[in-house]
Formats: sequence, C-alpha cells, structure tokens
Amino acid sequence: MSQEIVRVENLNLSYKSLHAVCNVSFSVKEGEILAVIGQNGSGKTSSVECVEGLRKPDGGLVRVFGKDPWICRSEVYKEMGVQLQESEYPPKIRVEEQCRLFAGFYERPADWNLLLKQMGLDEKRKRQVSKLSGGEKQRLSILLSLIGRPKLLVLDELTTGLDPEVRQNILVSFEKIRKDGVAMIMVSHYLDEVEALADKILYLEKGKQRFYGTKRGFREYVKSRIPREEWEENCSLEKLYLMIAPKTAGLTMEGIY
Repeated sequence: MSQEIVRVENLNLSYKSLHAVCNVSFSVKEGEILAVIGQNGSGKTSSVECVEGLRKPDGGLVRVFGKDPWICRSEVYKEMGVQLQESEYPPKIRVEEQCRLFAGFYERPADWNLLLKQMGLDEKRKRQVSKLSGGEKQRLSILLSLIGRPKLLVLDELTTGLDPEVRQNILVSFEKIRKDGVAMIMVSHYLDEVEALADKILYLEKGKQRFYGTKRGFREYVKSRIPREEWEENCSLEKLYLMIAPKTAGLTMEGIY
C-alpha cells in the first residue's frame, strides 16, 4: 500500500481581510501526481506554500512526511524538492557554483554534473545564472529541485518557457521519476501538461475548493455543471476546464485606439 506523503485538511489562510484559501483538503501518496489548477488568484500558490512551510495557515491541518512543515521545515526539506517559476539567485553566481551550493545541503546529493548534461546546460556551466535565457533558467530550476533526491517534488509551472522538444522530454522524464515512487504537486496553467502527468486534480476558484479527485471524476464534475447541449464527449482537459472556468473580459479596440 502506498505511503501518504502529504495530508491537508480544512486549510484556511487569509491576508488581512482577503480569504485566500477556504477549507481546502487533499492528500498525495508516493508515486502520485496532484495537479492544482485554477485562475490567477484562486489560491493555488497560497495552498502550496503552506505545504512547503513558507506560510503558516490560519487554520486546518498540514502534514508532510507526517510532520508540520511550518515547525519542521528543515527536516521536511531534506526530502522535498521545490521548483519555482521565478527564483532569486545570488548576484554573479555561475551555474556550476549554484549546483555545487545546492549539493552541499544534502548528505547524498544527485550527480549534478550528469544532470547538467541531461538538461542541456553543460556548456553553460561557467555562465552567470543571471545571463541565462528564460528557458535555461527554467531548466536550472528543475535541475536544482532534483539534486536532493527528493521523495516529494513541488513544481510551479514546470515547462513554462521551454521549447517543444525539451518540454516533451521533461514530461517523459517526470513520468519516469513518478514511477520511482516520487510524489509530486504541480501547479499549472498548461492543461495538456496536467492531462499527461496528473493522477488527481485539485480545482480552486476564488480560494474555494470546487473539485478534488481523478481526471475521470473531473470530467463528470464538469458534465454535471453545464447544460446538456453544451457537452462534448472525449474533449480535452483544457476544453473541460474552459467550460466551467469563470469568464474574463477580452481586449477591445476601444481600449487601444
């Protein structure tokens, strides 16, 4: 039976008068990938930051490896890898220096020289991180999240900025990593990415949990919320999401000219 890696129950978090997360609950087992989806401002990042131990919840239970990540952050981080869409690095630090620095945090780090080659960054090892392109920084962020041989990966927009070939290779690679028993929480706006990798979906809307379950369950959830004449069989996950996502106003020419 798979071990439970993350458990969140009735999570609540507010920023002054703004209720960012309201009674959100989910769990992630080893070898399982949970995708957190929803519009900007729906509470995705706030929920995940509570799992990472970066924010203290106002209420509810958060356990990672059976521990409170806010209280036991240093212990939890020994087995957690975090990939952020935007990361701050020391000024003028070079790629290989950043890798060596991260490797020093762990007793048994992965072979970062090999990871540099696999991520197509070997020729950039002497370059300052600040001089890398957006896609190269993204690959470095992924590499750094793997150096500690994590049992839990938290991924924020995993393939943003990557070219199609690299993006496909990353998706295949993370499928293999999952088969080795690594649990993952991925925040993503790319629904094809979610469709390719995720076992379960957590759908948030304005801080509230609208759905948590399997991809098949999400399909049934959408079906129950829209008129029968609008339903399409076998449509993509992205199209399903757009059927129920709150509508936003588009640009108008009057606003430009």
